[in-house]
Amino acid sequence: MPMNPSVAVVILNWNGKSFLEQFLPGVLLSEYDNLQVIVGDNASTDDSISFLEAHFPTVQILKNDINYGFAGGYNKILERVSADYYILLNSDVEVTSNWIKPVIALMESDEKIAAAQPKIKWQLNKEQFEYAGAAGGYLDIYAYPFCRGRLFNIYEFDQGQYDQLSEVFWASGAAFFIKSKYWKETGGLDADLFAHMEEIDLCWRLKNLGYKIMYCPDAEVYHVGGGTLQTENPFKTYLNFRNNLIIMQKNLPAADAVFRISIRMCIDFIAWWHFLLSGKPKFTLAVSKGHWHFLKSIAKTNLKRMANQTPYVQHAGVYNNSVVWAFFIKKIKYFKDLVSS
Repeated sequence: MPMNPSVAVVILNWNGKSFLEQFLPGVLLSEYDNLQVIVGDNASTDDSISFLEAHFPTVQILKNDINYGFAGGYNKILERVSADYYILLNSDVEVTSNWIKPVIALMESDEKIAAAQPKIKWQLNKEQFEYAGAAGGYLDIYAYPFCRGRLFNIYEFDQGQYDQLSEVFWASGAAFFIKSKYWKETGGLDADLFAHMEEIDLCWRLKNLGYKIMYCPDAEVYHVGGGTLQTENPFKTYLNFRNNLIIMQKNLPAADAVFRISIRMCIDFIAWWHFLLSGKPKFTLAVSKGHWHFLKSIAKTNLKRMANQTPYVQHAGVYNNSVVWAFFIKKIKYFKDLVSS
């Protein structure tokens, strides 16, 4: 790979004119020479395209004919992009000037590093870590995702506690760096997931192939969060519950998958009761639909399983206990206490 590898920042847009207006100028000021900035439009119905054409004529626009979701949308766009590195950047992310170089330097240092993320903090309070990424993603023993710097609704302030390079389990899709050759090797994102968990699935497949996922603290971005699907959204809840079970089936060794998925569905049932007793019937229904659609897709998902799966407990970034138990029963609220418990 060249000393100054080519990088394509690709922003997938769907009716996100306001975010493009606010954050695209900063992306264009990124300090990296061999860079192209691309907006991939997922069949927006607002005036995003005309706005871009009028105000950002140097930005390349690639259009999808329909909204393929986050996963399918990126797959369709990246088929038309040529670069050594892809950066999948959410439209609601504010970047700093030097957010690219440190991550690329890290990834260039080791051929086995396939994907990485910068430090991700909250755009509305830049001292605080953000929900969808923070200081790198982990999974617990039942594949429940969480982040260093964020456990459930507890968000840590950045006090330098995660300023070391670290191998993690998954990198956030909000600012996802990947070597294009590994994107192509794995086939990119699973379009059947539509949105949510698709970057975790991709990282898991990369790890099963023997590659590394890294967190780079020397680069920093700020994410608004919930820009396309708000957190309190039954459809998002449905996607999260369904997709989590699907990626477990796809990526765990067969015998391990049966056991862990069974336990995970029991944990989900607790969430089902919580939503019901909290007066949120739409969310209760979303959990039920997520489980039902997972069960209906088992045969299809089974065809996607790789020939070999690495034992889950051997992967870096796995917490070998239940984060749900630790947080709600043991009252552990911070990552440092979680790993020391």
